[in-house]
Amino acid sequence: MTGSAPPGLLPASIRLDKWLWYARFFKTRGLASKSVSGGHVRVNGTRAAKPAHSVGPGDTLTFPQGRRIRVVRIVSPGTRRGPAPEAQALYDDLTPPQETPPPAPRFDKGGRPTKKDRRRGDAARSSDLE
Repeated sequence: MTGSAPPGLLPASIRLDKWLWYARFFKTRGLASKSVSGGHVRVNGTRAAKPAHSVGPGDTLTFPQGRRIRVVRIVSPGTRRGPAPEAQALYDDLTPPQETPPPAPRFDKGGRPTKKDRRRGDAARSSDLE
């Protein structure tokens, strides 16, 4: 087993694509690798060119995930791709909180009517015709 840490000890550094997969930011390691080689991941502000870029505790990663830009600090390199709570223990999330969009407005001639509002409107119109 060359290249791995002794049992009970965590490695000091790990491949970037592997860590992103361990931390469950990407569904497959291949997707993580494509994102890194596509130039979408920054390590400590510098673009990572290769999926084999070594990262370790204290490094800050910046990358897009969906429509958000994620900023995370690595706490632990990890040893496996475990369940979500184990994966969340590998990093500190530094992403600023996203503003939640306001709830859909009630129908007051300014928003889209609900089905209940449409029935009320239909009932009002039909009684006017009779």
